[in-house]
Amino acid sequence: MPLFTVRQGKRYRASIKLSWFQQQFATNEKIAKMFRDLGFTEVRVLGKGAIREVTGLWPLADASADVPPEVHPIEEIEV
Repeated sequence: MPLFTVRQGKRYRASIKLSWFQQQFATNEKIAKMFRDLGFTEVRVLGKGAIREVTGLWPLADASADVPPEVHPIEEIEV
């Protein structure tokens, strides 16, 4: 899995591509909760079906982690 670093105080956007099976269970609220549990704040999830777009603010110290294959691309966006 590729490694990605989030930086404190920066906002990010990611696309999530879900399989047919994942779509049956992944509500936008569940996806938002997963990102909040990771540490993001101001999380917003848009879309339905296979493709969802998530935005959020990273308020914690800089951190790096592996990116699951369902999440791509990730980009920093203006605050």
